[in-house]
Amino acid sequence: MTQRRTRTALAAALALPLLAAVPAQAAPPPGDRHHVDCSASGAGDGTVQHPWTTLAEANAHPYGPGDRLLFKRGTTCTGTLAPRGSGSAAHPFTIADYGDAAGRAVIDGDGAHDAVLLADSRYLRLTRLEITNAASPGTERNGVRLRLADFGAAPGITLDHLSIHDVRGGDFKTLTGSSAIHVAVEGTTVPSWYDGLEIHHNDIRDVDREGIYFKSRFSKRDLVGNQQDPNAYPGAWTPSLNVRIHHNTLTSLAGDGIKIDTTSGARVDHNRLDGFQLRSQAANAGIWTFNTDDTVVEYNEVSGGGNTKDGMSFDADGASRGTVFQYNHSHDNAGGFLLICPYSGAKTLGTVVRYNLSVDDGARLVQNCWGPILDTRIYNNTFVNRKVRPGHLVQDDAGSPATTRHELSIRNNVFVNEGASGGYAFKNPTPGLSFSHNLFHGIAMTRPNPGGVDADPLLLPDLRLAAGSPALSAGTPVADNGGRDWFGNAVSATEAPNIGAYEGPGL
Repeated sequence: MTQRRTRTALAAALALPLLAAVPAQAAPPPGDRHHVDCSASGAGDGTVQHPWTTLAEANAHPYGPGDRLLFKRGTTCTGTLAPRGSGSAAHPFTIADYGDAAGRAVIDGDGAHDAVLLADSRYLRLTRLEITNAASPGTERNGVRLRLADFGAAPGITLDHLSIHDVRGGDFKTLTGSSAIHVAVEGTTVPSWYDGLEIHHNDIRDVDREGIYFKSRFSKRDLVGNQQDPNAYPGAWTPSLNVRIHHNTLTSLAGDGIKIDTTSGARVDHNRLDGFQLRSQAANAGIWTFNTDDTVVEYNEVSGGGNTKDGMSFDADGASRGTVFQYNHSHDNAGGFLLICPYSGAKTLGTVVRYNLSVDDGARLVQNCWGPILDTRIYNNTFVNRKVRPGHLVQDDAGSPATTRHELSIRNNVFVNEGASGGYAFKNPTPGLSFSHNLFHGIAMTRPNPGGVDADPLLLPDLRLAAGSPALSAGTPVADNGGRDWFGNAVSATEAPNIGAYEGPGL
């Protein structure tokens, strides 16, 4: 009897894992698929067999977590896509394409204010569509507009793998347009912001006027002074968080390339911008910050700035705090390389510009506006001019008002002119603009050498240094220097670095 009970208990024990290993049937993921084919006719119910045939039908349906709104490839829908609803962190609401046709699904705004309007949404992804808005040019116009109004936090929004082109708006730089991708916070009572907004792998071309543009009404703080109208933007500074803009291509823009506004900790990286400030009467730059904290702009290539009304690759504008420009390649920009531009009571502070390459940037390599430019460090960059002679190495516009002060150091940089003589003057240099350990070659300046040596740095075609270069180990150490150079070489915080953007041995 005892033996039988033992065997029975053992059998039961052995059976337990087998019973426990049988998985419970997983619940199906939430959400429905809704299909749109604007080339079809008749009434539809959104199924693939009977798709909706208009944007009005797509806009009328409320969407929730896991829903997918899908547009048939090879077809065009005309008007404004303005869906309502949000997803969840685990199950975002996705707007994409379907079918096996070769062409993309197209949303053509046909002159509407927005081709796509995504308002007051959370956890939403817009992907793989072609978007255009060219009819009736000259009015305020957008390709994709993100809009919050008295909404609070809007987490988890992604715009990726879009083709946005021929957005023919007017020369407006406003809260509501005109841009390929326009990111706006409106409202008057509830502070609102984006959290985790990601804009990546989009192809943007032939746009009037902005490429990617941010603006928020909740942006008032002491740093911005009156450089921004406090009556139009009265809300306390409420920045968008965890913003990343990367691996986008932007070509042929009337105005700015990428403008970040009212963000904290944004990263702008691995973008290719070719052709900006081409069709605008206002001032524009390639990639720039306004009223931001701790923005990192790195690994971008910027070229084709069209004129000298700004027209620089990069700009730390008013109320930009802690902006870092590093590992970027700037070339062939009519306006130059860098602008630092507070005025009308604004301040710009803590800007770091390091390990960038500037080739044939014109007009002026660096321009400073007349507001306070504080704790700004420009070091270990390489500037080479072969075809274009900048009028100014530094154009310093701080002569007025008298109360302006600068704390701006320029050190360990290579400045080379390989072409005709002339240019590179200093305009209105002010106290607080300091130079040290720079290398100048082929540059006849209108004042004595402001800090460094005059010598040929022996640059190789890829702008590294040849053996015997006087720039090798000739710089001054910089703490907190990022740890690597443009080419990926390690940078010591204690040993004397090379001058310029290359920190390896002579080659």
